[in-house]
Amino acid sequence: MAKPLTGRKVLLMFVAFFGLIIAVNVTMAVQAVKTFPGLEVANSYVASQTFDADRAAQERLGWTVKPAYADGVLSLDIRDRAGQPAPLGQLEVLVGRTTMAAEDRTPQMTRTNGVYSAPLSLAPGAWLIHLSATSADGVLFRQRLDFFEAGGQKLIYFC
Repeated sequence: MAKPLTGRKVLLMFVAFFGLIIAVNVTMAVQAVKTFPGLEVANSYVASQTFDADRAAQERLGWTVKPAYADGVLSLDIRDRAGQPAPLGQLEVLVGRTTMAAEDRTPQMTRTNGVYSAPLSLAPGAWLIHLSATSADGVLFRQRLDFFEAGGQKLIYFC
């Protein structure tokens, strides 16, 4: 014969059920905060003060960036308005996951025939490129490119 369902058993079931839910939520929140700093810029107010002027200067350059990833090599084709390789003064690239900073990398890009490339091993999944370059006359060009590496298939990117 089955034992009767008492108030004590019901209380223990409720405490166990909600205790498990709370433990999972706390674990997920701690992991989220620990792996992703959540920052695009250190101080958004300061960055906003020159945003319009910076954007206008960058748009006057007329540069376009086309990323490619194949055979363990990341390539960035940066072109000016006329379709020629853009005259860069300096280039900094950060490649990382869109949701955590643990896999961030700063590859050393080398220029060959107007295309910047670097060997880089990327696992399949969502990635981003933070590109920061200066023109020959000192104008800062910044762009974030989100892309998806599909395990050796064609690179899919979103501007």
